[in-house]
Formats: sequence, structure tokens, C-alpha cells
Amino acid sequence: MSRVAKNPVIVPQGVEVTLTEAEITIKGPLGTLKRALHPSVVVAQDGDKLQCSAREGGLNGNALSGTTRALVANMVTGVSKGFERKLNLVGVGYRAQAQGDKLNLTLGFSHPVVHQMPAGIKVETPTQTEVLIKGVDKQLVGQVAAEVRAYREPEPYKGKGVRYSDEVVVLKETKKK
Repeated sequence: MSRVAKNPVIVPQGVEVTLTEAEITIKGPLGTLKRALHPSVVVAQDGDKLQCSAREGGLNGNALSGTTRALVANMVTGVSKGFERKLNLVGVGYRAQAQGDKLNLTLGFSHPVVHQMPAGIKVETPTQTEVLIKGVDKQLVGQVAAEVRAYREPEPYKGKGVRYSDEVVVLKETKKK
């Protein structure tokens, strides 16, 4: 059995879990998430705990049980607390502005960049150079943050661009004559 899958997922108060043979649905105060289960993995509920294990004779069940446990734990955290990624804009004239489900970015191009947020993702701009991306699905929050960052990645000489708040950009020394 996978070492990760040995630890049960604790379901907090107010989170409801529905299990079928092929799917798990987790409903909480922030929303609902569904995920299809691999046929080689069995998820069992025991009170307020979820246990993932490999099915007998299943292919790659041992490895997939740990992966499933991590995905289920992220689903439980997402519907109870939520996930967020913080981006910082570094550069003269770089700004961000949230308007409903759109993020307007001014990143030094000749045109403004408008990023449409997918369903389930909220965006906030506490200041003009900070962007907060929030949602219940960890994968979707990370994907949207990566798409926004990809518009203008931090460059290695001055460090200008869109970066994660915890990202460290190592600056190169400029070329000498």
C-alpha cells in the first residue's frame, strides 16, 4: 500500500461526501466538487474519515491509491477553506484591474490584455500591482495563475513581469564590453 494512502482524509464538520463505485462528490460551504475514481482504487468512508486503498488485482492500484488520496484531500480542503494564488506585477506602468469575471492587465504591450476567468474562479486586485486568484479547485486555481503569469514572465535582467508572490527571481549580471 502507498505510504501516502495509509493516512486517512479527515472530513471536517459541514462537508458532505457522496461515494459511488465510479465517482466521489464532495459538497461543502464553498461549493461542490466531483471526481471520477480510477477502477483500480477503492475509497471507503468510515465516520468522518475517508480511506483510499488499491483494489485487488487492479493495475497500478498501489500508486494510484496515493494519488487519489491526495486529490480527495485537496477536494475536501477546497470546499471547506478554498485555495488562492497571489501574483505580483513588477515593472513601471504594470497594473491589474478586476472587473467582474475579467482581469484587465497593462503589461507594457501596445494593447491591454484581458483575461476571462473560468467558472468557479474569483479574481481580486487589492492594489494595482497585486492579483489574488481564488477558487475551490486547486488545479484550476493554479492553471489560471499560470496562464496570467505567462502573459509576461519575469525576465532575468531586471526582474520585470508577472510573478508569484513567493517566487524568487535570480537576476543575471548584464553583459560587459
